[in-house]
Amino acid sequence: MSLKVGLNLAYLVEDSGGSGTYARQLLPQLLLAEPEIELTAWVGTTAPAWIAREPWAQEVRWIRLPVPGLGSPWHLWYELLGIGFDGRHRGLDVVHGLAYLAPLVHPGLATVATILDVIWLEHPQATDGRFRAVMGTLAPLVGRSSTRLIAISEAARDDISGALRLDASKFDVTPLGIDANPPPASANPDGVRERLGLGPQPIVLCVAAKRAHKNLDGLIRAIADEGHGRPIAEWAQLVLPGSPNDYERRLRELASELGVEDAVRFPGWISEADLEDLYRIASCFVLPTFQEGFGLPVLEAMARGVPVACSEIPALTEVVGEAALLFDPYRPGSIAGAIERLVGDRGLADELVRRGYERCKSYTWERTARATLASYRRATGGA
Repeated sequence: MSLKVGLNLAYLVEDSGGSGTYARQLLPQLLLAEPEIELTAWVGTTAPAWIAREPWAQEVRWIRLPVPGLGSPWHLWYELLGIGFDGRHRGLDVVHGLAYLAPLVHPGLATVATILDVIWLEHPQATDGRFRAVMGTLAPLVGRSSTRLIAISEAARDDISGALRLDASKFDVTPLGIDANPPPASANPDGVRERLGLGPQPIVLCVAAKRAHKNLDGLIRAIADEGHGRPIAEWAQLVLPGSPNDYERRLRELASELGVEDAVRFPGWISEADLEDLYRIASCFVLPTFQEGFGLPVLEAMARGVPVACSEIPALTEVVGEAALLFDPYRPGSIAGAIERLVGDRGLADELVRRGYERCKSYTWERTARATLASYRRATGGA
């Protein structure tokens, strides 16, 4: 029997990060995996422009919510109450909230909620007080009221079920995916150095949201570390793309205090084309985060042939397997040692690139979609 599925995408904005990628990749794969499926999606006034451009967009029934902006009280009213009643009225089988929130009231309707992580709870400095207050109240309620829950890794399931006191057996684990054929680089990828004002030194790349739990300050301390002899800042440059914010201001101050400001580059928001070129000329990719729900950036780097070093934390070790060099994110010297090995040992780097390509084969959006469909059917069978 075909499913009639509603998707709560009211959270989407132009720069929704990993949760935006999740939605953008999952919807077309649901349509491919089950062509007879009927998708209805609720979006707000903040919906990104890409929604209208996607070739599969016409296969989705889009419902524009008359709400003033993401995070407003009206957004919450629709997400927690309105969508549930609307979904019931439209004869849907299940409503899925892709980013934490699903209807609390949903008479005769199954609901599934993806709880991406509990970073906001375990690393409160990563979010503002309002977000923590809202999620601290709503996430446990949504977790208990939803028919099924989705976690994007086993590590995330364990973190979430423990922190929110939710039954782990209620979770379905649906790992995220990666495009095995990423967009090509330009004909002259090295030209991105001039466009972004970068120097000729080897590039240590980190593509991550500028939030405290990503530990970018630890990465800056690592390139200034003198424990291994010559500091990395003397022979390489750390590139941290992304929109500036208050955390970036603190990072700039730290780099200046440590005397490595010339080796830390903040190119700001960059185009997808420039990002592709950056990946192609990077000597290594480093993710020093303290906690993740999944860790999609490491797979994105692997798919582009960049050797990866990352934190030895459960979510990342689950994803990378033996395809990355691991370090202790709380020790700048450990981060520095991993970077030096990746850049200095070409044989090791080449082997990790080979393993990275193989690892990416295990993570496809088709697999994510099929696991998600299985969760929907468990939910509708138990509703």
